[in-house]
Amino acid sequence: MRMVCCGAGVSPAVFLPSHSAKSPAGRRRHKKSAFCRKSVDSYFANWIRRKNCGQLNRILLRCALLLALVAIFAIDGSAQANMKVRVGKAIGEAFSFTPLDIGSETGIFKKHGIEIEKYDFGGSAKLQQALAADSIDMGLGSGPELAFIVKGSPVLGVAAMADAPWLLTLIVDKNGPIHAVSDLKGKTISVSTRGSLTDWLVHDLSRQQGWGTEGIKTLPVGTDVSQISALKTHQIDGCVIDLASAYRLEEEGSTRIVVRFGSLFKDFHIHVIYARRSFIDKNPDAVRAFLAGWFETIAFMRQNKNKTVEISSRVMGVSPAIAGRVYDELMPMFNATGKYNPKALEVLRRSYVEMGILPAEPDMSQLVTEKFLPSASK
Repeated sequence: MRMVCCGAGVSPAVFLPSHSAKSPAGRRRHKKSAFCRKSVDSYFANWIRRKNCGQLNRILLRCALLLALVAIFAIDGSAQANMKVRVGKAIGEAFSFTPLDIGSETGIFKKHGIEIEKYDFGGSAKLQQALAADSIDMGLGSGPELAFIVKGSPVLGVAAMADAPWLLTLIVDKNGPIHAVSDLKGKTISVSTRGSLTDWLVHDLSRQQGWGTEGIKTLPVGTDVSQISALKTHQIDGCVIDLASAYRLEEEGSTRIVVRFGSLFKDFHIHVIYARRSFIDKNPDAVRAFLAGWFETIAFMRQNKNKTVEISSRVMGVSPAIAGRVYDELMPMFNATGKYNPKALEVLRRSYVEMGILPAEPDMSQLVTEKFLPSASK
């Protein structure tokens, strides 16, 4: 503090703060105070920024956690949405049934929310037994198997899968005495199972020749492998097998093809897709989804020969060359929509009585349905 004088005399003592005089020391102290204020301001500004950043980080963290939970639930929901369907094939290696393998490997069934559990059987009768025992939910079988429904099988035909029977051939030993259909009278031909498609075709072939349904004898042997073995050991005179196996044996030089059944039956349903009635009642959406995946797979096969040949050759156990040949001949037989041909159903209806399978012609409308087809839901 200092005293201020006024004029000649001394004014009353007035005390002023020393920093008002702006002395060098005061100026330094003033600068220091200004610096401190700036430091305090900077500290609080940084603190606010840190606080804001912390809040922002917490918001971002919460958002990230929320998105993670949404993703987890979405994945879990997708997994839960995949419906497991147990599907049986009457014959595991037949080209007709490879769409099940192709649709699974290419992800088409999964796209429709279906997880396939696949089973192979040695013929139609065994397939129908598995359906009746609730061992499978759906089955890829034959048109003639519709007669099993009349006999009490708890299933329904939900789609016409394929039409003329170009898949199947009747082969004989190349060095044997049989050279034409006329040589088959009284001979024994192996089939997969009694009441199967192969059994039906041989009996109807005999009927068409005017020999009655028993003019050619049939012997249930099982799979194509078993039938070929029986033919090579001369236990039978011929066998009914799929085209791929016939071409393979023909290529080996051991057999020859005597009958191509596709040329004998124009209006026909060689294959039908079946579903257990209880499965239909409990899981109608699964039936619809399976059929949507199936017919999308057929469309994929028509547009992607190379991929189809790659997968089917592996399933059938034949070379890609034979698989390609089979593809060219058999793709046209696949039904693109699943709708039934009334003329084909009429052929089957009449045959059941003519061949002694049923005592009376059934009402075919009670054996099949089209309400689960993709076109029905549009």
